[in-house]
Amino acid sequence: MIKLAIVENDEDERFFMAEAFGACDGFEIVGEFGNGDQLMEWLEDMPQQQPQLIVTDLNMPGKNGYDIIAEMRVTRPQVRVIATSTSHMAATREKCLRLGAREFLIKPDVFTDYNAFVTQVYNMVGPELMQN
Repeated sequence: MIKLAIVENDEDERFFMAEAFGACDGFEIVGEFGNGDQLMEWLEDMPQQQPQLIVTDLNMPGKNGYDIIAEMRVTRPQVRVIATSTSHMAATREKCLRLGAREFLIKPDVFTDYNAFVTQVYNMVGPELMQN
């Protein structure tokens, strides 16, 4: 099981994302957060619950997805970060990868497509994280 933290400020989006990841046998959700500030506080307070993977939105109040990627690269380089956004701009993807994201994925257009999104994430990082 891959220990996963979800960071998404839109409550509906976070709910559907968590539902899809929770339904997949490959993931254990260890935390859900509304922004990077909440995630970082939790990481400090709960060292025994460190995720292997963080799936984060980019645009949020407080610490955003870019901040999370940059901070994790320095403080917890073993944790993979996948950035998500509705943006289709190549520059957004390139910035995320340059900052240290494992990957950048475009969010599904409809909530029911999160099952395919979860499968994509698992196929992308499952083999490398399941070995750790």
